[in-house]
Amino acid sequence: MTATSTPPQTTSTSAAPATTPAGSRAIIAILLVATFVVILNETIMNVALPRLMEDLNVDARTGQWLSTVFMLTLAIVIPTTGYLLQRLTTRQVFVTAMILFSTGTLLAAVSPAFWLLLPARVVQASGTAMMLPLLITTILTLVPVERRGVVMGNVTVVISVAPAVGPTVSGIVLHYFPWRFMFILVLPIALGALAFGVKKLVNVGKPGDAKLDVLSVVLTVPAFGGIVYGLSLLGSEGPFGVPPLAFVGVGAIALLVFGWRQSRLYRTDNPLLDLRAFRFPPFSISVALLCAAMVALFGMVILLPIYLQQVRGIGALETGLMLLPGGLVMGLLGPQVGKLYDRYGPRGLTLFGSVVLVVSMWRLSTIDMTTPIWMLIAVHVLLSIGLAFLFTPGFTTGLNPLPPKLYSHGSAILSTLQQVAGAAGTALLVVIYSGRSAALQAGGTAPLESSLGGIQLAFGVGALISIATVVLAAFMHNTKKVDGELADAEADVPMGAHH
Repeated sequence: MTATSTPPQTTSTSAAPATTPAGSRAIIAILLVATFVVILNETIMNVALPRLMEDLNVDARTGQWLSTVFMLTLAIVIPTTGYLLQRLTTRQVFVTAMILFSTGTLLAAVSPAFWLLLPARVVQASGTAMMLPLLITTILTLVPVERRGVVMGNVTVVISVAPAVGPTVSGIVLHYFPWRFMFILVLPIALGALAFGVKKLVNVGKPGDAKLDVLSVVLTVPAFGGIVYGLSLLGSEGPFGVPPLAFVGVGAIALLVFGWRQSRLYRTDNPLLDLRAFRFPPFSISVALLCAAMVALFGMVILLPIYLQQVRGIGALETGLMLLPGGLVMGLLGPQVGKLYDRYGPRGLTLFGSVVLVVSMWRLSTIDMTTPIWMLIAVHVLLSIGLAFLFTPGFTTGLNPLPPKLYSHGSAILSTLQQVAGAAGTALLVVIYSGRSAALQAGGTAPLESSLGGIQLAFGVGALISIATVVLAAFMHNTKKVDGELADAEADVPMGAHH
């Protein structure tokens, strides 16, 4: 099976030159700009949620689906990108992704009510889903293993600054304009990135003849959708009297069937997601580490604006500006962490990052009505520093050992599970927040104190989950790089084995 993004002449990662050619840098730059635009929209909703809940007359449990459905769609669509990257050219995937994203943005801008805004977010996310693995696979193909830490660090700049700027942009927009302008202002940028890419982007590698397994695609919906939907219903009776855990159970069963189906497709070397990437221990550990970090990150990204606006009465503009320093710090640290990774390896970096993550999440669980604003900004910056030391080493360590034929699948698996973890984390922590708030209010506590109690408990659970990152970081292989030829040799055993 020929991976689209693997040039025919490249048989191993070690064959790549020690420096990245100018043409390759231009391709990566184009993809980075487009990815920045699409990722910006993943967090643009978070500051706007309280306003949207009011304007569209929906509660927090319903409103958070504008963020959750975006991540959930990514989780369902990203598995198919392993196939798309093998079947279509780089330009075809890029153009399809940006057209979908632009269409979704236009639909969101003209949405008269929640019933159209939600599917508009699904269309947006479908485009975003294609961009993330396309970017990562292209980098793995074009960048020599010796420089991947630095390049992944530069990618972190874009991937972290975009979510950081998202809340700030929406805060500024909401201060001066109706919420629709969050999409109206993004649309021309997306169309500009599309036009620029059509003109400048060249294909990387050649398309293969992979076949799409429809059953696998169908299974992704209950597998990932059922789990996240069930988690979002925890604390309620569930629709039609069906308990929430039933949806989680159905999702878990569908996930097992999906895994079994992929193992059957190994015989034709044509799985939708090649799960044999998990036979490389650094990949498995890195995936688990990044998923645990995503649960904490997305819980924080959605809960902090609710606390600032509903409990503390801070405006959308001020909320957005308060969240900006943390994101900028994470972005600026990206290249530096990448350089440290190339020099020292991942273990020390991820251990430091995980400890900082746990401490900052615990501190957020103790915030109250009088916590100083400077303290909130400082804790958010500290949390962002922790994440910077987790994401760059996590991505690079996980993907380095994979042979070229697993590049597109490895990046798709990593992106899929990160989004499932983010969506599940958002749903779970919002349910904990809502349930605790309702229970306190029913017991006679004032509404603001009830809301605060819910947020404190949710952050406390987030802190407990993030402890897993400390344990996983201790198992990271402390190697500076992985020999590509060795990875190919090792891959011959698992790639030919059938269990």
